[in-house]
Amino acid sequence: MNIPADLKYTKDHEWVRVEGDIATIGVTDYAQGELGDVVYVEIETDGESLDQEEVFGTVEAVKTVSDLFMPIAGEVIEVNEKLADEPDLVNQEPYGEGWMIKVKISDSSQLDALLSAEDYKSEIGA
Repeated sequence: MNIPADLKYTKDHEWVRVEGDIATIGVTDYAQGELGDVVYVEIETDGESLDQEEVFGTVEAVKTVSDLFMPIAGEVIEVNEKLADEPDLVNQEPYGEGWMIKVKISDSSQLDALLSAEDYKSEIGA
């Protein structure tokens, strides 16, 4: 299972890559494996400011539909448009081309509460 050490994680199985005041967010390799084949990604929060733990979209897989939660508060400044035509990128490249949104961070102190790669491994029993 791939759990990159340079990312932050949530107990809801999202990952966060921070570059300056921008955070790129997606679902973890573990999450995509649990979901199964992703067939649709719906994110209609582009341009919205959302609080931590608010739902920013949903992922529909063959087995289930799951909400996507904001790991940190911020304004959604970009949505990965490729996922509209290629939702399986979430399965193929969860940490690369399968990213979900980019967020302008509004409270960087919230990053401190996210899990490290080691903590996330413990959380999922890896």
